[in-house]
Amino acid sequence: MRDPYQILGVGRTASAEEIKQAYRRLAKQYHPDLNPGRTDIELKFKEVNGAYSLLSDADKRARFDRGEIDASGAERPDRSFRRAYAGAGRDDPFDFSDDPFADLFGATRRRYGTGSKGRGSDVAYSVTVPFADACLGTKRRLTLSTGKSIDVTIPPGTRDQTKLRLKGQGLAGVGGAPAGDAIVEVHVDPHPYFVRREDDIHMDVPVTLQEALLGATIKVPTLDGLVAVKVPKGSNTGSVLRLKGKGVFSPERKAHGDQYVKLTVVLPERPDADLTAFVEKWAKSHDYDVRRKAGLG
Repeated sequence: MRDPYQILGVGRTASAEEIKQAYRRLAKQYHPDLNPGRTDIELKFKEVNGAYSLLSDADKRARFDRGEIDASGAERPDRSFRRAYAGAGRDDPFDFSDDPFADLFGATRRRYGTGSKGRGSDVAYSVTVPFADACLGTKRRLTLSTGKSIDVTIPPGTRDQTKLRLKGQGLAGVGGAPAGDAIVEVHVDPHPYFVRREDDIHMDVPVTLQEALLGATIKVPTLDGLVAVKVPKGSNTGSVLRLKGKGVFSPERKAHGDQYVKLTVVLPERPDADLTAFVEKWAKSHDYDVRRKAGLG
């Protein structure tokens, strides 16, 4: 396996964030779903995932930099036995310098030396889901670096950059050791009008002048679809209505949050002659200062 730094196109002093950004760019470029039928691209995708799996783990990265593990994450054999033989003037049983096939089989010998055993490396993946699917829960088909495809369950209430661990779905272990895990980072697309704060949903909803002044029943979108909401008489811009239990499900609390609807009063797009005439007459005896109350003068 090539040097993971070269695979991701970063230097050895790259920060964790720089490594993550490089991985996301390459994972998107080489994702099998975006390159159907391209076995060469699929191999590059596997290579990128393997490199990120090693470099995104601070401990594994440090051990690789020190030469304790190879690019696949496998343990390098203890060389103390070789040094002992060399110090005694004996032939080095692990010296393959005269072996014409040393370059070809050296890595295999180092990785699978007598008695070597090690857990398989974890492999990092990422999936992107719509806002509503993350809140309600969904499934996503994921193609693993092994070529196997599995359905990943995205639990209700999943937040952006949540990491899901799939046991035993990483690289195979060495010498009968268990396989590593697949680490799936979930990215949540923003919603055009829903905003999540903790387990609550917030949104702005426009209402007409007559709906705010006289009161009305309007339809408001929620995660579960449209619901009827009563706008009280005399509502104003900034008035907030609470829809209990219409927020995001919390696995910790075993309950849903709420949805908060902030009203915005909107005048007609085109000036209305009757409304204008009424307001002109009304304003003469009903003046009020909204900016002073807001501390603006």
